[in-house]
Amino acid sequence: MLKGMRVLGFTHFVQGPAASQYLADLGADVIKVEPLTGAFERGYAADSVFVDGFSATFFSVNRNKRSISVDLKSERGREVVFSLIKTADVIIENYRGGVLERLGFGYEAVKAVKPDIIYASATGWGSSGPMASAPGQDLLVQARCGLIAVTGNLDTAPTVTGVPVVDQHGAALLAMAVSAAYARKLATGEGTRIESNLLSAGLDLQSESMAAYYSGGRGPDRIARDHRLASWFLPAPYGVFKLADCHAVISLGGDIESFAAAIGTAELIELAADRMANRDAFMRVLGDELQSWTYERLDKALSPHGLWYERVQDYDAVRRDPQVVHNESFQEFAIGDLKGTVVAHPVRYDGKIPEMRRMPQGLGGDTRDVLADAGWSADDIEALVRDGVVATGPQQSSAAPKA
Repeated sequence: MLKGMRVLGFTHFVQGPAASQYLADLGADVIKVEPLTGAFERGYAADSVFVDGFSATFFSVNRNKRSISVDLKSERGREVVFSLIKTADVIIENYRGGVLERLGFGYEAVKAVKPDIIYASATGWGSSGPMASAPGQDLLVQARCGLIAVTGNLDTAPTVTGVPVVDQHGAALLAMAVSAAYARKLATGEGTRIESNLLSAGLDLQSESMAAYYSGGRGPDRIARDHRLASWFLPAPYGVFKLADCHAVISLGGDIESFAAAIGTAELIELAADRMANRDAFMRVLGDELQSWTYERLDKALSPHGLWYERVQDYDAVRRDPQVVHNESFQEFAIGDLKGTVVAHPVRYDGKIPEMRRMPQGLGGDTRDVLADAGWSADDIEALVRDGVVATGPQQSSAAPKA
C-alpha cells in the first residue's frame, strides 16, 4: 500500500524502529542506516534472548527493511548518506536531540538538498522545552505522564504496565503521521516536518481518563479505589478477580440487576442500586464471594445473561488461543537452523495481513545494493568498503515460513 515510499531510518531501540517497521510492512522501502557498530538494539536483547546471534529486540522491530552500515562521522560517509537522502521521501530518526544536527543531517541541512523531504523526529519529551535534553524512556514517561499513578493506587501500589506500551503507541502515532504527510506530498509535492514524543503518546493513551478528570474537577481521592477495580472512572464491577482455579476479569456489559442476581449475594444486590457510588464496596463483596468460585461456575452463572467476563491468560495460553491462531497474530521465520517468533502486523488489508517479505537483516547486509540504487558504481562501492567508510554483512534470505 505504501509501495513507492522510500524511508531512511536513523533509528534505534524500539520507538523509531517499530514506527519504520509499520511502514515497511505496508510496502515502503525502508533503509535502516546504522553506524559501523550497529544500532543499539542489535547488541541488546529483551530477557537476553539471542537467536543465532540476532537479538529478539532487534528482530521484533526490524523486519521488511534493508540495512546499510556507514561511518556517519566521516566526510565520505556523509557523502554516502546525502546520496541516499536525495532518493528518499522520508527520514525517521529517534536519536537524542541534537545528534543528527552535529553529524550534519539535521532538518535544515537535509531540506537544503531535498526540499520536499518528510523529516520525522521522535523524542522522549519534545524537541524543545525544559525536558528536551533529558533522557526520555518508556518507564520514565509512564511515571511522569500519570499512567503509573492511575494504573494502580498511587498511595499504596503504583503499578507499571508489564510492557513498554508508550514506546509502541508512540511508534504507531509516528507511522500514522508519516503516512498522512506522504499523502499530502503526493497531493501537493510539499514535505513536512514531523515531531512526536513519548510524553504526548503517554498522555494520548489516557484521553478518556483525563477528559473525565479535568472536566469533572476531580481530585486524587477519586482515583484511589479498591485494588481490583481496573479503572478509576468506571463503575463496578470492572476489574480482576481471584477465583479458586485462576484469575478472571469482569466487565459489566449488561444489566446490573441480572449480574447481581446471577452471583446471588444479597449485599451485592443492594449495592447494585448505585454501582458508581458504591464501587469499592461492590468490588470488595464481589471479590470475597468469587474466591471460592471456579471459572466453570462463573461461566455458567454469567453466560446465560450475556455478561462480559474472561479468563486471564498467560503467554503460553495466548499462543494456543484459537482466536489468536485464526487471526494469524504470530509469524515464525528461520534464523540459521533456529526460529524466531514475532507478533505480526496488527491490521488486515483486504482480508490479508502484510507478509514478511524480508527477514531482519545482518548489519550492512544490503549496503552494496542500496549504494548501487543510489547511483554508486561497483568500483566506488568497493573503494568505500575497502576504506572502511561503509561495512557489508551477510544478506539474509527474503523468504520466511508462515507461522
